[in-house]
Amino acid sequence: MNFILFDDERYFDFLPLTHTRPVSELRCGIQTMREKWQAILQQPLYYKTQNFLQEKFPLHLAEENLFINAGLFPTVELVEAIMQLKLGESLLKEKTLLATRIDQKSGDTFDVNDVLSNTNCIAFQSDIKSLQNLWDIFSLNDWAIRDDFERMTKGRISQAISDTNTVIGNQLFVEEGAMIEGAIINTKTGPVYIGRDAEVMEGSLIRGPFALGDYAVLKMGAKIYGATTIGERCKIGGEVNNSVFFANSNKAHDGFIGNAVIGEWCNIGADSNNSNLKNNYEEVKLWSEHKNTFVKTGLQFCGLIMGDHSKCGINTMFNTGTVIGVSCNVYGAGFPRNFIPSFSWGSATGFTEYQLKKASDTASRVFARRSIAFSDIEQSLLETVFNTTQSQRNY
Repeated sequence: MNFILFDDERYFDFLPLTHTRPVSELRCGIQTMREKWQAILQQPLYYKTQNFLQEKFPLHLAEENLFINAGLFPTVELVEAIMQLKLGESLLKEKTLLATRIDQKSGDTFDVNDVLSNTNCIAFQSDIKSLQNLWDIFSLNDWAIRDDFERMTKGRISQAISDTNTVIGNQLFVEEGAMIEGAIINTKTGPVYIGRDAEVMEGSLIRGPFALGDYAVLKMGAKIYGATTIGERCKIGGEVNNSVFFANSNKAHDGFIGNAVIGEWCNIGADSNNSNLKNNYEEVKLWSEHKNTFVKTGLQFCGLIMGDHSKCGINTMFNTGTVIGVSCNVYGAGFPRNFIPSFSWGSATGFTEYQLKKASDTASRVFARRSIAFSDIEQSLLETVFNTTQSQRNY
């Protein structure tokens, strides 16, 4: 039997982050949604997502297949209920399809509405936790770090750290190869997880809950407030509060990022800042690409959402609730607009289209810095995003 994480209609609510990944590759807590399920199921996982993403995130079907909603956080009760499904049965919470067990023929033409119509639907009685909106990624990060930390460290012994550090509380876990010197780490406010071969440089101040991914670096004097996650191979300095960096992104200098989600292959210029609170303390609204309008978040604190491959120059200022698409280059004085379409180049004084070839050349050089080849698949993915977002670039 194959295990497949599927995207439902909420995939579109996570744009621009899902222009370049399925929902299962969103990070909330220490791990991505896929990594959480893989750790529990201990089986290879495949994807049912948008057609243009399937080459990078493949679908493989077997005679029997368990399709699981990619936005769900796994719990003991949920996993048990999913594993008890028989062929032709589905698990529902109200009107949301949680999982279904179907044959290869049904998997070939998988559609949520068809599954609901053609399988025996079973109501799930326990509570579920899931990603439903862009801002859930940082809003649920406190809970998600704690949940991942408990599961990932249970029964394991942390690597010891040197006595140059000050550790408050007893919820620190350090993976093998990590280096920490001269840091102050407060785990009374929440657990702190330091990944394999990561580095915390001297003078860093950390308040949990916090997760630093494998090979990631906290620069000297960094000030990190929970609940914050820094993904694999990121380099982070300055002040960060309740934010999630996916992977391979840099904010290496001073400046503030708060209540934010930063995608992969991004770079935040020195002394750049985002506002996360309106001066009138009103609810923050975010631009929805899918709905083509601003949507209410229900949040008073909401900062910056930045899609993959986007960059900003030194001293860039972002207003409360700013959404930046894929492969944008933002710079200059003043506050730019609070929605910047993918492949935009410019500042508060105006934007032009970022040519696809130039954007691809930059992405190739960025990949090379981490000894990763910029493949034809990556090139094709950027081309698709460029074409599908072209109508948004009506500056």
